[in-house]
Amino acid sequence: MTHASKDPLHGVTLEAIVNALVAHFGWEKLAKLININCFKSDPSVKSSLKFLRRTPWARKEVEDLYIDMVETAEEAAKELPVDSPWANWQGKKSEE
Repeated sequence: MTHASKDPLHGVTLEAIVNALVAHFGWEKLAKLININCFKSDPSVKSSLKFLRRTPWARKEVEDLYIDMVETAEEAAKELPVDSPWANWQGKKSEE
């Protein structure tokens, strides 16, 4: 029997976290949310990873923002009304 980890960061690499945040927010908004130079000045995933791996407080802020983003997305998905055309779009197949 396997146990699902309750840690939302379990199995997620720092690179995947940075990529997800950049895809969701973009560098400019990310720099406003977390005030660190690697997001402001000539940002790249590589330079961000280098900085975050050496700076525990900044890494914690990035991880916390990622967790908030994931939880917000999960909550938004739960709140769709049942009659919404998007409520269960993944599982529906057209019946003809």
